[in-house]
Amino acid sequence: MTAGIGSSFLYCLLFSVFQLFIVALSFAYFSKALTGTYMKSSITQIERRFDLSSTHIGLIDGSFEMGNLLFLAVVSHFGAKLHRPRLIAAGCFLMAVGAFLTGLTHFFMGRYKYDTVIQVFQNDNLSIAACVDPLKTLDLVPEIQIEDSGSSMWIYVFLGNALRGIGETPVTPLGISYIDDFARAENSPFYIACLQTITLLGPMFGFLLGSYCARLYVDIGYVDMGHLILSYLILSKDSRWVGAWWMGFLVSSGLLLISSIPFWFLPRSLPKQDGEENRETPVCEILNETEDAQNNNHNLKLTEIAKGFFPSLRRLLGTPAYFLLLCGSILKFNAFIGLLTFKAKYMEQQFGQSASRANFLIGVLNLPAVAIGIFLGGLLMKRYKLSVVSGAQLSFATSFMSYLLMLLQFGTKCDNIPIAGLTVSYNGTQGVLSSREMLFSECNRDCLCSAEEWDPVCSDSGITYISPCMAGCLSSSGHGKNTVFHNCTCVSTSFPAGSSTSVRLGQCPHAKDCSRSFTSYMAISVLSSFINALGATPGYMVIIRCITPELKSLALGIQTLVTRTLGGIPAPMYFGALIDSTCLKWSMKSCGGRGACRIYNSDMYRYSTEKFQFTLFEQICQKLLTSIIIVVKTFADLPQSISILYF
Repeated sequence: MTAGIGSSFLYCLLFSVFQLFIVALSFAYFSKALTGTYMKSSITQIERRFDLSSTHIGLIDGSFEMGNLLFLAVVSHFGAKLHRPRLIAAGCFLMAVGAFLTGLTHFFMGRYKYDTVIQVFQNDNLSIAACVDPLKTLDLVPEIQIEDSGSSMWIYVFLGNALRGIGETPVTPLGISYIDDFARAENSPFYIACLQTITLLGPMFGFLLGSYCARLYVDIGYVDMGHLILSYLILSKDSRWVGAWWMGFLVSSGLLLISSIPFWFLPRSLPKQDGEENRETPVCEILNETEDAQNNNHNLKLTEIAKGFFPSLRRLLGTPAYFLLLCGSILKFNAFIGLLTFKAKYMEQQFGQSASRANFLIGVLNLPAVAIGIFLGGLLMKRYKLSVVSGAQLSFATSFMSYLLMLLQFGTKCDNIPIAGLTVSYNGTQGVLSSREMLFSECNRDCLCSAEEWDPVCSDSGITYISPCMAGCLSSSGHGKNTVFHNCTCVSTSFPAGSSTSVRLGQCPHAKDCSRSFTSYMAISVLSSFINALGATPGYMVIIRCITPELKSLALGIQTLVTRTLGGIPAPMYFGALIDSTCLKWSMKSCGGRGACRIYNSDMYRYSTEKFQFTLFEQICQKLLTSIIIVVKTFADLPQSISILYF
């Protein structure tokens, strides 16, 4: 009886340890997901702070996958034979260091400066004659603040993100394989679905944290009130606004550091969970077997482990189901990464939303829909015990429905904001104008304006001018962000006599019907996110179940490696290049180089990015449909004993 009580106690203890691993891994997933999505929510802020193009930002974002690429395959293979919890702990610690380095870059730089005519004049009683271009006046040069965003300091952000990618290497493949090795076969999909659902709280909080930090000025905390008031000459919707992007990285670094602690104290392995009918199996017997296995593994040399790597890789890639699904994952990851990286930026440029609001809406609308979809997908797998083929069919169905929803997104758009010399002529004629000479007109040709300026002002007619000088303004009233420019000659030439010739600071807002288009866009986006996520867990389990158990860690590692290499690294860069190709007005660095884009051609931006995503989804559906046909045929031709292994 004493032995029975002891066995029950040990069983409960081991089950509690397994539950502790699930909880610890969930928090680690939450923390790393929060950090990753916070990075994406801060893309616009980093782009403006370091004065970079979208292509450069794509390179920085892709550095995370570059770090993964260096060690992922090796860690996935060797990690399964070593102490997995401790490798996960080391990875979390390394991610914390990378996030801390990224945020620390802010303190290496000076205060954020941008060029604006208002910075030159701080006297309420002084009227600004913008048409004479005070930025060109020699006696005012000492007071001018020209934009200088830190030149090559973005390298530290690149390195910190790459270091975070290296640290993330052991967490996903080793964590999932640990669960699948020691959980009941029928419970494994549910555990993984729960894990992924909890993980999605990380992106939700990541985008919410990004929303909060984007509302705060970048230099908050160590600027005096005079500078702070000056900083708010630009509002959060201004293309020169930079939020406190660094703050979220310091917060996420602390979370990652805390998440690493429990894994240092967890055992290397656990007994496999048995069904109720096998509960009477002596636990001490299982423990002895586990201890013997650990001792044998400790005696293995790395050279002996390495000998099996390439044969294992050949076996893995020779599995038809795995190889075909891997091809589909590459295409899907390309579309997903390109969309997620620049989704907030798309909402800013296409619909006139601030970075803070865009991140907030993604966090409270899109990501909960994704979490529900992933959870229901795992529940479907558990409830109906879906096979490999059924899981692949569900994955295809959800991808095809997302493909159809992409068609609807082409109808949700906002027209270009009327900007004199860029999207309309000075007399109000519609049409995008790309010529540099078209920035000037007879009304401002004698004003000595600089074509490189971006200090937008808005007229009552709804036309934006790229600077008060370009609007031909001769006087002003007010102070700070309430400054109003008067007697603007370019405004008077565009509209009938008697209309207002004054302009106010800031870019004109989008038309009222744009808000309706944005509502439609968000509805389609949320529905598409849910449907896509519904097939995520079935697709994930197909990859795990279509291979032999000893290859599970390697399979997950290779999948992550290949998708991030061929999707995670190039996708942000070529999506960024597509976005850069639609830029109408670039900022200029103090050294004379091209900086960040200030305004885009909305129609070209929407067409180029959505058409490319549409093409990717079309290819995904074709690959998945071909996969199902080939896999079904393969399973039908296999002997029954082998077929059971794949299912």
